Amino acid sequence: MAYMTEKNRQETTESGTRLRRGWTTGACATAATKAALTALLTGRFPDPVTITLPRGQTPSFALAREQLGSNEAMAAIVKDAGDDPDVTHGATIIATVRKGPGGSGIMFRAGEGVGMITLPGLPVEPGQPAINPVPRRMMTETVEGLCAEHGVRPDYEIEISVPGGEALAEKTWNPRLGIKGGLSILGTTGIVNPFSCSAWIHSIHRGIDVARAAGLDHVLGSTGSTSEKTAQELYGLPDIACLDMGDFAGGLLKYLRQHPLPRLTIAGGFAKLTKLAQGAVDLHSGRSQVDMEWLAEKAGPSLNQSVRDRILSANTALEVLEMTQQEGIDLPAIVVAGARRTALDTLRSAPVEVDILVTDRKGNILARTAVDD
Repeated sequence: MAYMTEKNRQETTESGTRLRRGWTTGACATAATKAALTALLTGRFPDPVTITLPRGQTPSFALAREQLGSNEAMAAIVKDAGDDPDVTHGATIIATVRKGPGGSGIMFRAGEGVGMITLPGLPVEPGQPAINPVPRRMMTETVEGLCAEHGVRPDYEIEISVPGGEALAEKTWNPRLGIKGGLSILGTTGIVNPFSCSAWIHSIHRGIDVARAAGLDHVLGSTGSTSEKTAQELYGLPDIACLDMGDFAGGLLKYLRQHPLPRLTIAGGFAKLTKLAQGAVDLHSGRSQVDMEWLAEKAGPSLNQSVRDRILSANTALEVLEMTQQEGIDLPAIVVAGARRTALDTLRSAPVEVDILVTDRKGNILARTAVDD
């Protein structure tokens, strides 16, 4: 685990709940690298080991494992993601540092559970370990600094491993992004802020980059697997065109505003896309809600007062959908039109054609817009 003052490690939610910050895989890998190289140079492992993050913070990390040989050293740190629901929380991040040939410089290797890049469009070239640029820079600067202190050349191989990482990676975007064999070593600040969902949004962005590098002109952002399957089959899209947007419509649309592709389809269930139609781009239930008054208004001025009252007192969007379907009111058509307007407004003048598709829970299409609507 890592050590830091509670003031620095905690955040407060709107409800007053205190949430602990955590550490990225990149920060853990850097700390493990520093511990291993220090042992190679001095014969002793620093425990805890302190690193400097990109924004100047200096957390310290306890070692979970250590091993020193004649030409290599290994140090391991258990990742603490704080109170963030991070798939890599509790994973062991291992750095094995080996002396390289003279003049070889610093080289990175993917060990067990760390993926390899196989597709263009990511910030690391195909054929390289899935260790992102900022963690690479952090480890490089750490090695160069230690070597300068001890008067030796920075000619070392750094192998990063995450036991069980290949299984964990199946719960991430990595397979779809063409990252094979394990996890990515990530992080831009070294800190995981609870429920920031930055890793998810980062994956959306990388998915767009991979689709562009593959020459695709049509991508699909979906709120869930059911709507994704329906839309993917409808348009015949390959897997790398499918972006698991989830609740982060804003993260998808704002990135496309700066990095446009010719066509975007957004697919989702009635409730999520109703919120998008209402103007929300964060569709999480804790950050936006379905407005029953909006639905009642959109159902039409001639709406029977009793039906209107039932809409206003409804507990869920599904309840409103079923009720209006019985009355012959096509709310899904209104929702897809509104959702498309929100998407286009968020894209501003970016050259992206948008169509919207709403499905029921079985994947049946309830309504869709055409690109030229």
